[in-house]
Amino acid sequence: MSIFRTFLIVFSCFLAIACTDKKQHAVASYEHAAQGAFSSTVSNDGKYSLISSINHGVALWDNQQQVLKYQWFQQQDQDSLVYAVAIAFDNSVAVTAEKNTFAVWDIATGKNKGYYKIQKASIRDIAISNQGRSVLYGRSDGVVVFVNLETGRRIEFLGHQDKVNTVDLSPNGRFALSGSNDYVAYFWDTRTGQVIHRFNHPTRVTQVTLDPQGRYAFTADSMAQANVWKLTTGDLVSKLKYIARQKIFTAVRFNEQGTLLATGSPNKRVDLWQIPSGEKIQTWQVTPREGSKPKSAVVLDVTFTDNGKSLLTESSSGIAERFIIRENNEHN
Repeated sequence: MSIFRTFLIVFSCFLAIACTDKKQHAVASYEHAAQGAFSSTVSNDGKYSLISSINHGVALWDNQQQVLKYQWFQQQDQDSLVYAVAIAFDNSVAVTAEKNTFAVWDIATGKNKGYYKIQKASIRDIAISNQGRSVLYGRSDGVVVFVNLETGRRIEFLGHQDKVNTVDLSPNGRFALSGSNDYVAYFWDTRTGQVIHRFNHPTRVTQVTLDPQGRYAFTADSMAQANVWKLTTGDLVSKLKYIARQKIFTAVRFNEQGTLLATGSPNKRVDLWQIPSGEKIQTWQVTPREGSKPKSAVVLDVTFTDNGKSLLTESSSGIAERFIIRENNEHN
């Protein structure tokens, strides 16, 4: 989860988004952070949730057993603030990032596999490949850095002209997707640093996500456009259709079949979309933390579970919630 999405937790009360959809609520919920979450991610299969909270470090939850598996502190100071977290597609490792440092953790053993400090600018978002072989992070100076943690090989991608807000990395570490305040998202080769596709937007790019199967990329800006692109050609597949003048996405996930897209927003909303048409077909709301003001929550991550029959979310309320998908959605 990027620093941009963390920023939205503080300022979500200023977002006015008109909504007339009939929203559905969770069928199950689990408290993962009693005082709310600062940053969260869910593994692609929904097995694990990784939650950063103030004064409690980073917690890895086993969502199948609903037990706390590990609690990690990136520094000895328990007040240190981790605002970007990610779990590898194969559930082997997790990565946690502060402003100038990141750490890699072994999910099987709970042990730290490496602690790294950057010398320039600050980390705004981070991703990690299978087995923790490589990491990708975007910096405040517009540079995206790819590091092979096994060999030490490092590439600095210099294509962006402004702050990098969001990054994603293919499970094998071969391809990167990055979005910036310069209105552009780039899909590029981590072996050479060469741009494969350039995706233009009318305003700053705030969210990017790769389909783990290598079929699609999702890019969205801060105002008007959210697009699905075909990775083999760079062609536009669809634009998500919504009537709001401004719609910001804080979480995105492709389903395994490549037919549906789940998104989260800073106004409690979770939406389900058809990829070929861009049509919205179902909407839910996550639960705000009791006593929170304003009474809202930022959806920090979402994934498909139960063979695509349900969604699992993590939000700034510190609550994991499960939502049921209507059976006929893929055919509507």
